[in-house]
Amino acid sequence: MPNHPVPVPSSVLAALKNKTIHLSAAKMIHSLFLVNASGDIFLEKHWKSVVSRSVCDYFFEALERATEPENVPPVIPTPHHYLINVLRHRIYFVAVIQSEVPPLFVIEFLHRVVDTFQDYFGVCTEAAIKDNVVVVYELLEEMLDNGFPLATESNILKELIKPPTILRTVVNTITGSTNVGEQLPTGQLSVVPWRRTGVKYTNNEAYFDVIEEIDAIIDKSGSTITAEIQGVIDACVKLTGMPDLTLSFMNPRLLDDVSFHPCVRFKRWEAERILSFIPPDGNFRLLSYHVSSQNLVAIPVYVKHNISFREGSSQGRFELTLGPKQTMGKAVESVLVSSQLPRGVLNANLNPSQGTYTFDPVTKLLSWDVGKINPQKLPSLKGSMSLQAGASKPDENPTINIQFKIQQLAISGLKVNRLDMYGEKYKPFKGIKYMTKAGKFQVRT
Repeated sequence: MPNHPVPVPSSVLAALKNKTIHLSAAKMIHSLFLVNASGDIFLEKHWKSVVSRSVCDYFFEALERATEPENVPPVIPTPHHYLINVLRHRIYFVAVIQSEVPPLFVIEFLHRVVDTFQDYFGVCTEAAIKDNVVVVYELLEEMLDNGFPLATESNILKELIKPPTILRTVVNTITGSTNVGEQLPTGQLSVVPWRRTGVKYTNNEAYFDVIEEIDAIIDKSGSTITAEIQGVIDACVKLTGMPDLTLSFMNPRLLDDVSFHPCVRFKRWEAERILSFIPPDGNFRLLSYHVSSQNLVAIPVYVKHNISFREGSSQGRFELTLGPKQTMGKAVESVLVSSQLPRGVLNANLNPSQGTYTFDPVTKLLSWDVGKINPQKLPSLKGSMSLQAGASKPDENPTINIQFKIQQLAISGLKVNRLDMYGEKYKPFKGIKYMTKAGKFQVRT
């Protein structure tokens, strides 16, 4: 493995200057364990002395106590170590730390590892990691130097370690060579470490996707109990040279808790609410944001429901109708409705006006694949439910969970005003897309 003299990323240097990261963090991550959904360790990597797998017993104990997989505490203290973990794609990434370090620093690095795997392999699953285990170890070796994060930018890593292809895998198997490059990436010597130098394209283009995910709880009467929006702006930039971009919004004050890619000039954002940056080459997440003010969150669908059970009766009634609202004329698509019916329900005999439904008599899960909502003919699901004979009336009515997508709409009202480029003379093709989708969208009945 080549031992490149890789400089510390600017984000880490800035944190060190602000004294938010202690110098002891230089002895940060000793080991990394990957744990699958079954609780098996399927990959481990050590940067210092080998840490026994038995240290993960403390993690497994916390996993057993957690009611849901995502409820495992992110930081687990043990007598001699700290275990810091994140859950992504049904895989736990568990870092072993010997001394106290800022937990968010480690958590951010673990997310970078997952994002890098996803960028290299298309997906970050147990199967993909096992199929590319050599590349995985090469990446981890370059991303950490003696336990300290160094090369974490995808642009730099792709010059150090070539992404796997079928042809390259076959050649490496025959020749015994590796994916690791022999030369220091040009971006490592640049003042812009996230962008390699000498980038050239025949077609210059920059695409930005504004994606918003709405979480909401709606009560029985249709009133909003809580609602918030998690948004991201993902970019795909393929521009020649060293372009300098500015992205402005019509209503930037909507955004709360904004988190930027290191390329964004934060002072300009604070002063003018304009994004000014030299972009990485290829795909990257420009920023993520949060809209928590409930009066700014429009609820894009409504539900009319009548789910009733009578005491002493072996039948229950189920009626559900969906409709769009506040969607600015955009279609609500990919609608999927699910509901966990009470234990006493034996079967559901329902009639959908569109789409198909399934009911699992074992898990009691009702799923209705609606598809696209037609405002002129609202989809409905009506019928009866069979209950156990002599069963008492359920204490609570079931909750309805809804998934949906709305293309070309940011439900917060966020809109890009303009995108300008400086530093290069050509005119690139520019495109902006919007999408809203449901996160945890729940209707109580």
